[in-house]
Amino acid sequence: MPAWIPILKVSLPYITQIVSTAIPAFTYRSASGKVDPVVAQQIEELQTAATTNAESVHVLAEKLQLTIEGVDEAAQRLQKELVRMKLLLAGATTVAVLALVVAAISLM
Repeated sequence: MPAWIPILKVSLPYITQIVSTAIPAFTYRSASGKVDPVVAQQIEELQTAATTNAESVHVLAEKLQLTIEGVDEAAQRLQKELVRMKLLLAGATTVAVLALVVAAISLM
C-alpha cells in the first residue's frame, strides 16, 4: 500500500470542507442577480471581437491557401523550365564537342 494513501484518507475531510467553503466565493453573484451593464457591454465587445478575429483568420487562411497554390504552380512551371534548360545545355554541349572534334580533325 503506497504511503500517501493514509495521508490522503486523513486529509480528505479537511479538503472537502475547504473546497465547500471556497467554491461559493468564486461563484458569488450579486443579491439582485442582475449583471452589471458595463460587464455585459464588455462581454458583448469581447464576443464581437472574437467573431471578427475568427472571420479575419478564415479570410487569411483562404488567402494563404491561394498563395500556396500559386507557389506550387510556379514551382511546377520552373521545374519544367529547368528540365528544358538542361536539355538545351546538353544539346549545346554536344554541338560544341562535335565542333571541337571537327576542328581537330580538320587541323590534322
